[in-house]
Amino acid sequence: MHQLNTTYKDIASTGNTDTRQLQHLYIAVRNKENRLYTDEELLMLPEVNSRHVHWQEWQIRQRSCNRMLRHLKNMNKPLRILEIGCGNGWLSNRLSEIKQADITGLDINVTELYQARNVFGHKTNLHFLQGDIRDGMLDKEKFDVVIFAASIQYFSSVPAIICKIGQLLNLDGEIHIMDSMFYSELNVHNAKSRSDRYFNELGFPEMSDHYFHHVFSELQKFNCKILSRPATGLKKMFAGKTPFYWVVIKTGNK
Repeated sequence: MHQLNTTYKDIASTGNTDTRQLQHLYIAVRNKENRLYTDEELLMLPEVNSRHVHWQEWQIRQRSCNRMLRHLKNMNKPLRILEIGCGNGWLSNRLSEIKQADITGLDINVTELYQARNVFGHKTNLHFLQGDIRDGMLDKEKFDVVIFAASIQYFSSVPAIICKIGQLLNLDGEIHIMDSMFYSELNVHNAKSRSDRYFNELGFPEMSDHYFHHVFSELQKFNCKILSRPATGLKKMFAGKTPFYWVVIKTGNK
């Protein structure tokens, strides 16, 4: 398997003061939301007990994970895959089951990354890095697939991060965005207001400064294909129906 050229092969430092403060804030929010898991629970994800407070959400994540696995396996070739915003590594772990695949999970949050390495670190084709992709830490690397799973909302500009990631892709590479909301120009303001109220009621109003709401038109300048659309109308009533787009952006074409 390809080995990372970067010196960040293992989890590195926790970053500057602002980054450390954001890490502490994010983990505090995750804890308040009951989104931190034991090692035993992490090993089972995306499967959770039906009594779990986030059971319905994990039903959605499980379906999207299975769709992604089928898509990547059907490519039928060796793959270097980067997951940006991997958190505790549950999805990166599932991706590592793909034959001839080498997986890198990247996140700025060292707390969940340490858990990811402790639980999944025995896998030779799975690596976890701590840092911000925008800092250039992987600029000398090339990947076949880059995945944003429930993480694009932590980047202030979708076009900027897509252009950055495009530089890391091999020929015929793909960027996948999944399990995140996109809005129309008409409803994005209301969505932001709902998030502001949510974080305020949760007790962490400052989280609003790090959580961004994107409109779908931001993707239109890229070679973008919709693989799955959000459920609408009556479909929303059925458990497991996704409210998210699944979008793939191909290398180099705009």
